[in-house]
Parts: sequence; C-alpha cells; structure tokens
Amino acid sequence: MHLRIDRRALIGLGLAGALAVSSIGLLRADTGTASSHREAPGIAGDPRNDNTDVYAFVSPDKPDTVTLLANWIPFEEPQGGPNFYTFDNDSRYTIKIDNDGDAKPDVTYQWTFREQDRRGNTTFLYNNGPVTSLDDPNLLYRQLYSLKRITESGTKTLVSDGVVAPSNVGPASMPNYGTLRAQAITGLPGGGKTFAGQSDEAFFLDLRIFDLLYGGDLSEVGQDTTKGYNVHTLALQVPADELALKGDATRNPVIGVWSTTDKKGSDGFVQVSRLGNPLVNEVVVPAGLKDAFNALPPAKDAGVPALVKRVTDPEVPRLIESVYGIKAPATPRDDLVQIFLTGIAKRNGPIKADLNSQILNKDANPGKFRPSEMLRLNTSIPPSKDPDRLGVLAGDLAGFPNGRRLADDVLDIELQALEGAARTGEIVQALKAGDKVDKNDKPFGATFPYIPLPSNKAVNKN
Repeated sequence: MHLRIDRRALIGLGLAGALAVSSIGLLRADTGTASSHREAPGIAGDPRNDNTDVYAFVSPDKPDTVTLLANWIPFEEPQGGPNFYTFDNDSRYTIKIDNDGDAKPDVTYQWTFREQDRRGNTTFLYNNGPVTSLDDPNLLYRQLYSLKRITESGTKTLVSDGVVAPSNVGPASMPNYGTLRAQAITGLPGGGKTFAGQSDEAFFLDLRIFDLLYGGDLSEVGQDTTKGYNVHTLALQVPADELALKGDATRNPVIGVWSTTDKKGSDGFVQVSRLGNPLVNEVVVPAGLKDAFNALPPAKDAGVPALVKRVTDPEVPRLIESVYGIKAPATPRDDLVQIFLTGIAKRNGPIKADLNSQILNKDANPGKFRPSEMLRLNTSIPPSKDPDRLGVLAGDLAGFPNGRRLADDVLDIELQALEGAARTGEIVQALKAGDKVDKNDKPFGATFPYIPLPSNKAVNKN
C-alpha cells in the first residue's frame, strides 16, 4: 500500500507549511515531569519500571526496516554511583505491536534480565579499573538479558545472554564508551539488531510549566530541563515484514506500537507501566485514573467512558484558556479521537486523510477494529531527506504523529493538535514563540540505535 495524501488533505489536518513554527509545550498540568516520566502516583516511586518514552520510525539508513525504541528510568544523574542504574531483574519489559487494529498485541518483544555481581563483600566499586570491553574483568557488575518474540504461533528466543551496556561511570573508568555501546548491539536471527543499555535522555523541553504555565506570561522558557540526564534504552531494528499483518508490509504497512512493564509480585506478573503516544497519561488522564491507565491494556480503552471523555473534552485547552485567555476549541473533540485512539484515516473521523490507521491495511477486518491508545506508524512512508521537527504539522509525513522520531518536537506538535490545528488548519499565533527548546542538546546518530551516548558529566556542575 502506498499512502495518498494531497495538499487539501494536509490543510484539513492543519498541516500547511505555515505550521512550521515553534509553539509552546504547555502539555503539563498535573503531577510528574516529562513525557511519561513519573506520570502516575504508583510508578513515580518505582523508576526502574517507569517507561518514559516510546519511538517508532522507518530506519533512515535502512528503509526496509523499522526501529523501535523504549526508554525507562527517568532523570538518571550520571554521577549516581556507586550502584548506578539497572533494569529490574524481577520485571518483564515489552514492546508490543498491533497490526490488525483489534487493540491486541500480534507481536510482542519481551526482555528479562539477570545480573552478574562479582563485588560481594570485597568492594563497593562498580568497576575497579578502566573498562575497555563488556567482558573486561574490571567491570564488576553487569546485567544480561533474554529477548523473546511472542506471537499467536508461539514463543521464540532471539537472544539468550545479551549483555547490557553499563552505566557510563566516567572517562577514567570508561575511556571509550562508544566501543562499549557498539559491543552491546546484538544481531537477531533472520536479520535485525537489538540493544539494551544506558543512553542520553533524548526528550527535550522546558519544565518550568509548573509555575503557572511558564510564569503565566511565557517568560520562563528556553531551558532544556532534561539536558544532561540519562535513561535506559531497549531498542530493536527489524524488517518491516516481521511486524506487519500476514508478514506483508506492502499490503499492510500500518502498525500500532506501545510498551509495558510487567512487575513480578506474589500473584505473578502485573502490568505497572504503559506507554504509546507521548504525554497521554500526563495531559489526558486525570490523577484518579493514572495508575489504572498504566495497568490497562489498549483493548479496554474504549470501554472506559471516563477515559474517552478526557479525549473528547480535554483539560489542557481549558487550562490554557484560563491562564492565557485563548478560547478552547469546541467539543466533542472527534479530531483528537482520530489522532490518539483510531489513527488518521478518512473513514475514522473529521480529518480527511489516510495516514496511519490500521484500518488502511488491506487484510485488516474492519469488523474487529477497536479504538485504543497507541503510537501508530505507516511503514510505507519513506524517511524524510530533510526531517522537520514538527513532523506532519510541517508536511513531513514521516514524523509524529505518524510514529515518532527522536527529533520530533512532540510537545509543540501535540499542543497544536490540542488547540485545534487539525480542525481549523491554523496554528494559535499567540503561542508560536514556544518554549524555545526545539532540539536535543546532543546530535542523534546516523545508525542504530540512533539515540546518543549517555552523558558522564554531572548535571549540577556548580
């Protein structure tokens, strides 16, 4: 399938080139910090299981493959020793794919971890000398992982003893961290790659929004709050056909993607974190439902009236109206239902463009289609030669909300959607100056896993 979108469709989406301007990240009115960082009361106290961001995009250097990234552990201070940061050995971390639109996972990639700790009662050190390889005897603590691919046909182990790239302790301990990153990239059977380890926090924004939406007059902007922090990343690069309905990405190019953490308890594993589109649990779900949303599978989203109402009648536009006097768009917001719950297709709602709904897949059964929150990607859209940070808003169909690339400025994009850009075709001029944080502090890589190397410098240098 090849996507057909014309200029009129773009205007209907509010995607004219005039939208290629900065806007403001006003997408936080509740407790927590950025994207899915500490977004719910329960997960805020369990950072190793806190899924912070999910990315899905056609690989720019290998366009027959798809890259999937999911991050955990928000705000890792690089100097956070002596134990540094690890995945939870008692949890299952997943990236899930729905390729037929029934809101149930058709392909699940599942990571589990175990540790090798040689410190014992001898030392407190993470390493007792320079570490130049993942099997260096100076590295006293490391994690190993198992990666499984789960489908209706069964479970296949792709990696048995993969090595997690360690935390970046510092230049004396790890003089060439890039070498360690490269060694942690593991090939997969039948093609593809995977990576597990520490990375730079690639989500960029100014979080002084808590002070009455950037001071109530947009005076508190221009500071990248997440600059210098790290996260833990799980990454995959696989052929598009491995994710597609019936293994055919030509006929069925659209996939839905989300990630979960399942934590082991006395009664087995329980889902404690969930993430698809960025910022949904923060700015759509009210405080009283946040923990429940983290435990909910997408297949149940449409059956929770209180949750659906938060999409059709969102809080953020009303908050902006109360602080800045910018009138909120009329409700119900069927355009937001289309963007967040069904994917964008002409038959799904008021946005008259066929972009990224699984209902566009030729072999999908429309009778089984169910609205659900997940990140949707049309893999038939090639990577952009000149990516625009505003993605689809700027006419760059390879960007958010068609999947999510590392450089997509999702705060600015989602604000325009919440303020009605998809309905009116016009941006809110009063907000175009933005939070003035338009890119990450580190450049992204040209090859897998693309996300920058983790920092080893303290965030607080004073």
